[in-house]
Amino acid sequence: MKIRKAVITAAGRGARLYPVADTVQKAMLPLVDRDGLAKPMIQIIAEEAIESGIEEICIVCAPGDDQQYLKQLRLLQENLLHACQGAEWAQQQAARLENLVRRLCFAVQKEPLGYGHAVYCAREFVGNESFLLLLDDHLYISALRNKRCAQQVISLAEQEDSAVSAVQATREHLVGSYGTVSGKRVPDVPGVYLIERIIEKPSVSIAETQLQTPGLRAAYYLCFFGMHVLPHRIFDILGEAVEKSGGQCTCKSEVQLTPALQELANREKCLAIEVAGSRFDISAKLGLMQTQIALGMAGSDRDTVLRSIIELLAEPNVTAGSDTVL
Repeated sequence: MKIRKAVITAAGRGARLYPVADTVQKAMLPLVDRDGLAKPMIQIIAEEAIESGIEEICIVCAPGDDQQYLKQLRLLQENLLHACQGAEWAQQQAARLENLVRRLCFAVQKEPLGYGHAVYCAREFVGNESFLLLLDDHLYISALRNKRCAQQVISLAEQEDSAVSAVQATREHLVGSYGTVSGKRVPDVPGVYLIERIIEKPSVSIAETQLQTPGLRAAYYLCFFGMHVLPHRIFDILGEAVEKSGGQCTCKSEVQLTPALQELANREKCLAIEVAGSRFDISAKLGLMQTQIALGMAGSDRDTVLRSIIELLAEPNVTAGSDTVL
């Protein structure tokens, strides 16, 4: 198995980032990456894939967004080359944007019929290959110096010729925010599990009775990290759900990915790997701020970021009005 393709789902309208996402695609919001360059988020996410060995990327987007992405990315590239007068950093960023655009294609989700339906829209791009699946509002910082989070997942998938979901040991009070899995440890492979059960956003009581995984610390569960390597066979399962819905999905009956992953695990070997790294949800409350701080602390500007945070915390005019006790 060789993983060459990635799918990034980006059809959501970013309601949690209102009002900014009302006028700007949330994936085009800027962040300063670890290399010190300001980039749109979709570029940072795509580079997670590219630097993990991915050759082609499909963005699943809402109607009209495909042309907007291309227009904005090319405009950024042109402005860098013409406005920055040949500065080295500008040339570097322009080259990165050109590399990204060359690898991109788009699949349009005409109606918001669920996350699983969005993934299903990329079936023609994927063809008969396995693929890396990423979200447009999650960024990742690896704890390993020379191995991206996505690369950790891809390496295991290629080694085991299997579907692999990235997971993270998560405290029980947070399981209601994530897809949660249980399984058995794979002998002699640290941090890898054979998936048995998957439940989307379970209650604590359901997690306690149905999702215990031997070997984890008490009150911890394996929750999805936001990236998967999946075989093309997932589209057969998603297609069954789409056909069953008849295209008449409601908010309560949208085609979701988690039930399809459970069915895939029922049919064949599916693994989960505890990724060495951290995920950041840009769409969460204060998510943009937390993600930017994390990127800064993990990158070339670490000392400057740390100094700025210390100076900000020491500034009496900033902290005096707060009722929060630190």
